[in-house]
Amino acid sequence: MKRTLFILTALFGLLFSSFSALAYDCKVDGIYYNLNKTDKTASVTNSSNSDNYSGVIVIPETIAYNGATYSVTSIGEYAFPYCSGLTSVTIGNSVISIGERAFINCSALTSVIIPNSVTSIGEGVFSGCSGLTSVTIPNSVTSIGGWAFSDCSGLKSVDIPNSVTSIGEGVFSDCSGLKSVTIPNSVTSIGGWAFSGCSGLKSVDIPNSVTSIRSYAFQDCLRLKSVDIPNSVTSIGISAFSGSGLTSVTIPNSVTSISEYAFYGCLELTSVAIPNSVTSIGECAFGGCYGLTSVTIGNSVTSIGYQAFRYCSRLTSVIIPNSVISIGNGAFYGCSGLTSVTIGNSVTSIAYDAFSDCSGLTSVIFNAEKCTQMGSYYDSVFRDCTNLTTLTIGNNVTIIPGYAFSECKGLTTVTFNAEECTEMGTYDRLVFSGCTNLTTLTIGDKVTIIPRYAFSGCSGLTSVTIPNSVTSIGYE
Repeated sequence: MKRTLFILTALFGLLFSSFSALAYDCKVDGIYYNLNKTDKTASVTNSSNSDNYSGVIVIPETIAYNGATYSVTSIGEYAFPYCSGLTSVTIGNSVISIGERAFINCSALTSVIIPNSVTSIGEGVFSGCSGLTSVTIPNSVTSIGGWAFSDCSGLKSVDIPNSVTSIGEGVFSDCSGLKSVTIPNSVTSIGGWAFSGCSGLKSVDIPNSVTSIRSYAFQDCLRLKSVDIPNSVTSIGISAFSGSGLTSVTIPNSVTSISEYAFYGCLELTSVAIPNSVTSIGECAFGGCYGLTSVTIGNSVTSIGYQAFRYCSRLTSVIIPNSVISIGNGAFYGCSGLTSVTIGNSVTSIAYDAFSDCSGLTSVIFNAEKCTQMGSYYDSVFRDCTNLTTLTIGNNVTIIPGYAFSECKGLTTVTFNAEECTEMGTYDRLVFSGCTNLTTLTIGDKVTIIPRYAFSGCSGLTSVTIPNSVTSIGYE
């Protein structure tokens, strides 16, 4: 996130350089303005020496120039950028809009009074104002632009009025001093990166009006321990809570999808119940949740994505319901505490490394009667499951990939029910290599090829039944 902000700040700087050469119409009491002589309005603008602003600035309601009176209705883009000596701003009641990046990187700015006349706060208006400690946004404001208060590290509290309907992208990102936020019932969506990097945020109230929590919304909120997601929410975006300090989370029945990386790296999360409304669990959704000990997967889930629970090392058991059709690549890879897995009967494919390196796994109940594919060709599926003792290969499996069960040192019994299996590894693949405790094996009646090194290192193997269908053993 810091890199992103650095790039954004650099871009803002480039944009500012083009603004700095712009002309202004007048200077009144030390402030520069552009004038609309037709409707007698004035807009605060920047100038080539606007970085000289310091101390206290008061933007008046009106100014007088050349015998005419102008109403100050707006603060323009980059009006006070990088004014490191600016400490306080009072904005007159005639101002209705504050333009993009108007006060960007005014690092000494501690207070701003936004009047009730303001209806919109532009993109990046106070971005980088690290000295800003509190902001009161009036009820007149209906929209807050993206990144408006991003990187305001000193901001401790903010009141969002009921007039605001959406919290835009990155609005409070990297506000590391922000401790609590109350989101009003008027808000329907929480934008991407909205509170990302708010490492001091301890609590957030999400109202029932919110329907979507977008990508990275609460990423890296290290002190956020719990969150109640209301029944109105239907989707949880990419990395929405990744890297946060969550210890518990309640996912309501309204949620239909959990996006990739949604809770990735939530190290303190101990349990999660995925409701029946959810149909898909995205890539790495709970990957790296080292503290996760139990998972309940709802009966409507049809797919478990790529590395969805990768390295959940304290997870002890998983029941994959009958609704699940596919188990993605590395879905439970490295779940070293996993001791038992029940695979539902609707699973048709188990991708490579799905259960590899699950060193504590002792038993697999394979109910997947419709499963035709366990990985493909060179893949591993249960590789390095060193404590796995028994395994049943389902009836409809047609391909057993190379390395499928290699280094399963504790494997003693394999029940080979795969009557339609024609291929067991390819070329010189090590299907059962290193299975030192495997003593007997009967290979299915339709297997035609047994590759080289298929049983390499199987020092305890005393009996192998090879069917008549086999035409080649150990070929290249």
